[in-house]
Amino acid sequence: MKKKYLIGLLLATMIVISCADEKKASELSAETNQVEKSGEFDYNVEQFADIKVLRYQIPGWENLTLKEQKLVYYLTQAGLSGRDIIWDQNYRHNLTIRKALENVYNTYEGDTSSEDWKNFETYLKRVWFSNGIHHHYSNAKLPVSFTSEYLSELLAATNTKLEGEAFDIIFSDKDAKKVNQAKGVDNVLKSAVNFYGPNVTNNDVGLFYGNLKSPDPLKPLSYGLNTQLVKVDGVLKERVYKSGGLYGAAIDEITKWLALAQGVAENDAQGKALGLLIEYYKTGDLQTWDDYNVTWTGATEGNIDYINSFIEVYNDPLGYKGSYETVVQIKDFDMSKKMAVLSENAQWFEDNSPLMEEHKKKNVVGVTYKVVNVAGEAGDASPSTPIGVNLPNANWIRAAVGSKSVSLGNIIHAYNNAGSSGRLREYVYNNEEYELEKKYGQLGDKLHTALHEVIGHASGQLNPGVGETKETLKTYASTLEEGRADLVGLYYLYNPKLQELGLVDDWKAVGKTAYDGYIRNGLMTQLIRLQLGDDVEESHMRNRQWVSAWAFEKGAADNVIEKVTRDGKTYFKINDYEKLQDIFGQLLKETQRIKSEGDYEAVEALVEGYGVKVNQDLHKEVLERNEQFTAAPYSGFVNPVIVPEMNDAGEIEGFTIEQPATFKEQMINYSKSYNFLPEVN
Repeated sequence: MKKKYLIGLLLATMIVISCADEKKASELSAETNQVEKSGEFDYNVEQFADIKVLRYQIPGWENLTLKEQKLVYYLTQAGLSGRDIIWDQNYRHNLTIRKALENVYNTYEGDTSSEDWKNFETYLKRVWFSNGIHHHYSNAKLPVSFTSEYLSELLAATNTKLEGEAFDIIFSDKDAKKVNQAKGVDNVLKSAVNFYGPNVTNNDVGLFYGNLKSPDPLKPLSYGLNTQLVKVDGVLKERVYKSGGLYGAAIDEITKWLALAQGVAENDAQGKALGLLIEYYKTGDLQTWDDYNVTWTGATEGNIDYINSFIEVYNDPLGYKGSYETVVQIKDFDMSKKMAVLSENAQWFEDNSPLMEEHKKKNVVGVTYKVVNVAGEAGDASPSTPIGVNLPNANWIRAAVGSKSVSLGNIIHAYNNAGSSGRLREYVYNNEEYELEKKYGQLGDKLHTALHEVIGHASGQLNPGVGETKETLKTYASTLEEGRADLVGLYYLYNPKLQELGLVDDWKAVGKTAYDGYIRNGLMTQLIRLQLGDDVEESHMRNRQWVSAWAFEKGAADNVIEKVTRDGKTYFKINDYEKLQDIFGQLLKETQRIKSEGDYEAVEALVEGYGVKVNQDLHKEVLERNEQFTAAPYSGFVNPVIVPEMNDAGEIEGFTIEQPATFKEQMINYSKSYNFLPEVN
């Protein structure tokens, strides 16, 4: 999946960016407190460690018909039914550890006022937020602020079993990184993610999938997307995610709810797509997956849409394996109408881009763009969520059929209305920059998301005979693609065409604001999410840094971006926005060439040279300046709870929406109500 993330409340201000089953859902809500609606909606739930948990509303829910509301409900239940899958995908011991920690939390009758207990509770919340024991963003194993002896005491006091490697791993240095993309190491062996057996290597993966040939070379299948690759007696084998296969118990629950959703589909195309998705889950057949994506991409009518399956490949260091995720969406009619102009002009943007002519698409097809309101998320999309999505992933489908791009409007709205502007003031160069950010920052971020998703991911084409980027660019494929899409957005954000299309009233002011925010974040403020001395490892952070650092270096001779020191503090001041746009265009041309030609040496030089290493003096300064602020650098969400109202015949006659009062209540309820996988799979 091609995603754009808004990482946390901090960055929202700085880059402005059956009857039995229905009863089960009712029982879930019975333990969920209704948030008081008096006055303004409270977007904030709680904060712990480096996390702030927020909540969001579902605008437009009351305007849906009962049939449409049922469709949303069934799709959200399908999504939550697969929740345990992402836990097991993230790490082989995650479910064992989570279930043990939750049993301790639910049954312990000892002293819950001690520092040790508070540290235990914080650790559990961090594990919940990350869907496992590795940080959701940095991929490093979560730190523990209590001893193994204390955990042993808790386990004994609650008659809870957690032993062997599953116990030891919490406190040891083993499996320190969920995803390790460092240069010069065996990335598969060094990554704890559970897509591969513990003894599978980079070379094993390359040989196994290199020997698989698609029936139609022009329509390559997504080999490896829905499997775990293991080595048994020295022989590599795939365990397929399907009914009767790996994760089969959860998949059967997913397909049960998807079948109910198919029964209330808005139209034939939507119903056909759901049928193909069910077939794919039952068989694991990758041709069915492609057939589904073609049909789903073409199903653009209706008020409801969804993302559901094994999609995102960022958690695989080699980019083959898809993480389970779901997002259920309700169309925002007003904003979709306003922003559809980008889709309608996609060919103009392609024709006028700085790409080499041979890399431009002559016919940009089927780029649909909608602003949507999220009704529920699960798997890799929750609690930490994207703000923009572009699907499907397959380059041939995007070229032949098109793609769907969405911006998650109510998620962005919640981010933007949940915090203050203190950090922004600290890092902007002057008051003019601050006032521009306040006035145009949210609009600039919305437009960058739209341009990134609609135009960016849909633009450009591979040279004939060049393989998929996961094969040619390997571990750098994800960061290259995200940076390329960012650059498309940046290039056009400072362009009068946006005003001509009626999207902005002052294209220069919006463009300046967007450029200021991107450079400020890419060169400086995103560093608050790293520990001093760490390299940049996450794909999106890498792309923001290599884009910004490359632009800074290439513009040095003309002082395009000036590094200013004032009162012992560092700032980055853009002196020439026109030249910066040209620099972004030059880099966009080069990144598209790298992708189109599959130039591994060039992408390695770009990412390793500009996107990985951090200036330690600047990093130390940024962290020290950040110490005055208490807001956490990462944010995520609890989901609203959709509660069916039943008549005497056991039929749904309506729904209510309830908001969770606390993060822990939703997590405990989810574990109780959607617990379909064993501890070891």
